Amino acid sequence: MKIGIYGGSFNPPHLGHMAAAKAAKAVLGLDRLLIVPACDPPHKELTADSATPAQRLDMARIMADQIGAECWDVEIARAGVSYTVDTLEQAKKLWPEDELWLLMGTDMFLTLQYWREPRRIMELAGICAFGRSEKDSEELFATQREYLSKTFGARIATVSIPDLVDISSTALRKGLAEGRGREYLHEAIYGYILRERIYGTFVDLSRLTIEELRCVSYSMVKAKRLPHIRGTERTAVELARRFGADPEEMRRAAILHDCTKYMSRAEHLAICDRYGVELDDLERSSEKLLHSKSGAALAKYVFGQNDRIYTAIMYHTTGRGNMTLEEKILYLADYIEPCRNFPEVGEMRRLAETDLDAAVLMGVRLSIAEMLERNRIVHHNTLEAEASLMEGQES
Repeated sequence: MKIGIYGGSFNPPHLGHMAAAKAAKAVLGLDRLLIVPACDPPHKELTADSATPAQRLDMARIMADQIGAECWDVEIARAGVSYTVDTLEQAKKLWPEDELWLLMGTDMFLTLQYWREPRRIMELAGICAFGRSEKDSEELFATQREYLSKTFGARIATVSIPDLVDISSTALRKGLAEGRGREYLHEAIYGYILRERIYGTFVDLSRLTIEELRCVSYSMVKAKRLPHIRGTERTAVELARRFGADPEEMRRAAILHDCTKYMSRAEHLAICDRYGVELDDLERSSEKLLHSKSGAALAKYVFGQNDRIYTAIMYHTTGRGNMTLEEKILYLADYIEPCRNFPEVGEMRRLAETDLDAAVLMGVRLSIAEMLERNRIVHHNTLEAEASLMEGQES
């Protein structure tokens, strides 16, 4: 197995880091790619405007998730100065039969001979260097490649990425403090920066623009969830326009509806307890039910959304009796967005063209049938939603 190790301060990780990692992974044919944020990088001093090690680890995890890599916290956990040779020694102990590759940018590649124990580094791993800008020439790479090969017996691969984003982390941090630099960051990482208020981005989380809110929400979930959230947003806006709700309110509700999806039960309960969200025994025992409650609480009390958005998120999983227009729209959008693929979804989408209540009722009944088939308890809100929707259909 080929394992790539890509270390750095990642302060913050930007699109250049992500593109380089993906390119190196493809060129080398890596089976695994490990992103390794340094605790205390030996080649640079972390300035006062830096994120904490824990925050840089969080951002590295987001980056890894977005590019199909893994985040290895070995250097943060080890604390102190993060020497690459120590990390590679540990990697070799963990994966003794695997082929290790160390990934790095141009500046690091050109100074590798001055690192701690360079010979041992090149014994433990092959070196993959990538050009961070068009200024990086093959002639420059070739000279260093020949020197390292002859002097240390290094195995070297170089990757040229002509269109790679060229921005220093120092310049990016300065730009963020001045309200610039968003274009150099993946939206989930930018959302994390806003949420943590680092690099001088002291935004009011209760007054975020739609784009900022979207980034913050994306920073809280896994990459695999993003297509669903985007699809729910588009569908909720379409349904709002069709049935007379406020499209922008439904956009915000959809953006936030799954923001706590990947929290632990303890985290859900802590949020609900903090903001006074009442829970029954069934809700307290189920993360699937809890995420709508904790998500609604954050939407209202942290992100400043109104009560229509609050209750739409609150009941988007179970529904409830006498649902509001906004609650029906989010419930249905979550059910029929374009990523959903189950036998009845086509019929639900057809109903949603003209009859909102009929489409929601179909979803509620499907949910009840699924729960009964799995020998699960059906939440009383779902049963009450079915009863009130049936009554509305009959009247």
